[in-house]
Amino acid sequence: MSDFDLIMAAYEASGGDPTLLQSPTVARLVVSGNEVIGANEIPGVTMTAEQLPDGVRVHLAVAPGTQVELPVHLCFGVLPERGVQRIESSFEIGPNARVEFVAHCTFPNAVQVEHLMDGTIQVGAGATMRYSETHYHGEQGGVVVRPTARVSVEEGASYYSGFSLSHGRAGKLDFNYEVEVGRNGLAELDAKAMGWADDEIIVRETIRLNGEGARGLAKSRIAVRDRARSEVFGTTEGNAPLARGHIDCVEIVRDQAIAHAVPVVRVSDPQAQVTHEAAIGTVDKKELETLLARGLEEERAVDIIVRGMLGD
Repeated sequence: MSDFDLIMAAYEASGGDPTLLQSPTVARLVVSGNEVIGANEIPGVTMTAEQLPDGVRVHLAVAPGTQVELPVHLCFGVLPERGVQRIESSFEIGPNARVEFVAHCTFPNAVQVEHLMDGTIQVGAGATMRYSETHYHGEQGGVVVRPTARVSVEEGASYYSGFSLSHGRAGKLDFNYEVEVGRNGLAELDAKAMGWADDEIIVRETIRLNGEGARGLAKSRIAVRDRARSEVFGTTEGNAPLARGHIDCVEIVRDQAIAHAVPVVRVSDPQAQVTHEAAIGTVDKKELETLLARGLEEERAVDIIVRGMLGD
């Protein structure tokens, strides 16, 4: 099979629809290792890619006022058991544009793979950008993933980011997003991950509400079992009048796993308001009893509850 066929198979295993990566009406970019093996532009959406020794440098732009009807699909993968993939990405969303990105990162055979994603995102005034990223790391736990992003949300713009890792081992995940929100802007971050064996999950989310009327939500749902460890650091700052922010963190712990949560709120304007809530514990007792009463084994019942929390 060609690299493209193998990436398509891994893309499907991670929950993607491979037919979308071959449609002429869908903007897409497919990267295997440090090679672009598939790309398609549509009117209003441009992308450039520069090959690096261990990855690619990518720039994606949406022209001002462009309303992209179908999601732009991105696929990044490493097929060999060992390797490094570095993705240096920049997104430029023009004023009053609207676009959704659906990204899948797949490392199905990983024994010793490192995936480094360093992104900058600019969402222009009045624009809307949605970005959902799903990971599949295989079953051996040999992946180190470090996605980082610096996001600027300008006046009246909206930015929604979703990260999901619920199939296969997490390996070592270190997630770090920082978002600056301008006047009447909106930012929502949603991270969901599950770890087991000796996986390690670290989530860092920072939202700075710098403009009047800016709003932000940092939400995380993490589940760990066996000897896995999770740490969630959520920071939201209210730095302008009428800014509103909230941190919402839930972690489920089973077996000998360890979970840690540090919500931080900072307010530098008397008219701003930032709140937080964090909960760490086991699965809900009533939900578990309900499933057991319907004849499910306890392990299966717990798994259903956890995956429901992760939206799977």
